[in-house]
Amino acid sequence: MEDMLRVGVISSTHGVRGEVKVFPTTDDAARFNDLKTVFLDTGKELLKLEISGVKFFKNMVILKFKGYDNINDIECYRGRELWITRDQAVPLGEDENFVADLIGLSVVTDEGEPLGVMKDVMFTGANDVYVVERENGKELLLPAIKDCILDVDLEAGVMKVHVLDGLLDL
Repeated sequence: MEDMLRVGVISSTHGVRGEVKVFPTTDDAARFNDLKTVFLDTGKELLKLEISGVKFFKNMVILKFKGYDNINDIECYRGRELWITRDQAVPLGEDENFVADLIGLSVVTDEGEPLGVMKDVMFTGANDVYVVERENGKELLLPAIKDCILDVDLEAGVMKVHVLDGLLDL
């Protein structure tokens, strides 16, 4: 399991007073209101930043960090990721998992047949879709619904699924 969870990516600066626009990579952008600190991946190290202001504009979060009061102080971090520790994360509900924990799981059918490795999660309006990379390099798309995803065992690193009729024939 991952110790750090990505919550956003700095897309650009906002104004000249050190604010940045952040594209949120979390389900609920409003969660930034509750965060006091984040970790900035500078490419060389994780830099702990204290959040001193949060605003929202369209689908973006505008953050102000303590000690960064000038556009020149923060401009070099464009495109960099923001992370939090697992203990800062929003508590999960029943049958919920962090995407970071799902990536890399071995995926097997309810009959024990290996299908591949969990590669990605696509977020759609109705339900999430799990992208499983097959041994032949092709991708299998599985809807993240109870009829299809039977069990997720993070400790064993295995996801047991029921493949709906016709999905393997595509």
